Formats: sequence, C-alpha cells, structure tokens
Amino acid sequence: MVKLNKDEFNEHIFRRINTLISDYELIKKGELIAVALSGGKDSVLTLHALKNYQEYLDFDLVAISVDEGIEGYRGHGIDSAINNANDLGVELVQKSFKQEEGFCLDDIYKDFKSACIPCGVFRRNILNKTAYELEANKIATGHNLDDEIQSFLMSFARGDTIKFSKFGPELDVIHPKLIPRIKPLWNTPEKEVGMWAVLNNIDIHLDECPYSHLSLRAKIKEFLNVNEDKYLGIKNNVMESFKKILTFENDISTSLNECEVCGEPTSSNICKACELKELISKNSEGHISYKTSN
Repeated sequence: MVKLNKDEFNEHIFRRINTLISDYELIKKGELIAVALSGGKDSVLTLHALKNYQEYLDFDLVAISVDEGIEGYRGHGIDSAINNANDLGVELVQKSFKQEEGFCLDDIYKDFKSACIPCGVFRRNILNKTAYELEANKIATGHNLDDEIQSFLMSFARGDTIKFSKFGPELDVIHPKLIPRIKPLWNTPEKEVGMWAVLNNIDIHLDECPYSHLSLRAKIKEFLNVNEDKYLGIKNNVMESFKKILTFENDISTSLNECEVCGEPTSSNICKACELKELISKNSEGHISYKTSN
C-alpha cells in the first residue's frame, strides 16, 4: 500500500480548488462570502479552503450553521462547526429550524414521504435569509463532484430540466434577495474530501443523517459508488458528459416573484417554505400528509 504524503495531497486538493475559484472568478476582491457550515467533511473543507484562499485575495468570510433539529445527530455537527470556525478565526452565526420556523425536523418529518423534502426547503430558506441579513455577496456550499452528479441524475430522472440551470460551480444573481451560490468543491471527488479530513485529523461530523436513506439521492449515490468500483472512472465520465450537454451560463428563464406571505424570492406566488408550513399547519389540525418524490 502506498502511503499518502499529507503535504503533497494538501497541495493537490487546494490547488484544484484555488484554480476553480480563479478560473470561474467565484470570489471577487472585497466580497463577503458566507459558508454554509454543517460540520460535515465537505462544508469543513470549504471553510478551510476559502480561509486558505484569503492568502491570495482580499475578501471576508463568515460561516452559517443551521440546526434542523434531529435528535442525536445534528448536535455533533454543530460542535464540529463551532470548533472549526473557532480554530480558523471565522465568525459563526448559528440558526435553527426551531428558532426560525417554530418546529424541529423531528416534529414534522412524518408528514412527508422523505424528511429531505422539508429539510432542504427550510434549510435553504434560512441560509438565504441569514446571508441576506449579513449582506453577504455569495453563499459557499460544500457540494462536491459526487453531489453534482447525483443532483443532475435526480433532475434527469424526474424530467426536471428547469433545474439544469442550477448546475455548475456558480449561480448568478437572479433576484436582489436571493444570494447566489458558489461551489468551490464542484470538481473535487467526495473520496478525496474524506481523505483530506483523515490525513489532517480534522474535526468533522462523520455520522450519516438518520433520514438520508429514504431519499432518491441515497439510492443514486449507492448506484454510482457500486458502478465506480466496477468501472473505474465512470463518475468522471458522467461529469464530462454533463459539461458537454450543459452550458454553465446560468441562463435561468424562470422569472422570480416575491412570496405573497413572507416576501422571499420564488418562482410561484407562494414560496415552497410557506407552502410547506401551511401543509404542516393543516396536518397538525387534521391528518393531511404531503407525499411527493425526493
């Protein structure tokens, strides 16, 4: 077995991330970048990578953590987020479903086919509102190469071609109240993220979400990993195919409105978060469930 050289591996992984940031101009001088910090390996590497990139570009960093309210799980991630933010000297703003929405994910997940449905909607909503309040220019997420492939295949399987415009390492400003996202790990394989964390003895949250096995993403992830073992390079081949199929100009034809209830950006009259809250409210009075695919 060949022993990995930590310094060489770190140089390799940070060089790739730095090149991506530079090539796509993901960050500009003087910007405030809010890192969505869950405490997992991907978001922690994103924080460390952007802290490292401050050596080459003058910009500001802040981190945002969101506690969804998953007993026995999320607390470990929050601890990791706090420790990494403190170690790097980055301010961490902590939010929670309970604080912002009045309920925990554990309280409402049974109303849905998959807990990932309300979790994703409310987490994105809280991240965006918090970043907007902080006057951040962009939100940096920990989406890696594997995540991008999985998301594309999920949208492809559903025939949801509108979401194709959301792929790529960055999303442009499409509404004044919607903070654009950047993905510094966009072309970094998940396996290498884990190797970085282990080699550097980084404090990360390793537990798997207890609800994740119910999602379509988990099934696609397993499918890709099994076939990558059998046919080495299949993930990279899929990614290269995406690049040929898609143009990453983020030409989003959907015009955004502002939610009639909360004022957040939405492609409908009512945003998905408010729609789900209404369904949750009705379900607490009766027995209405929101069953959809995920």
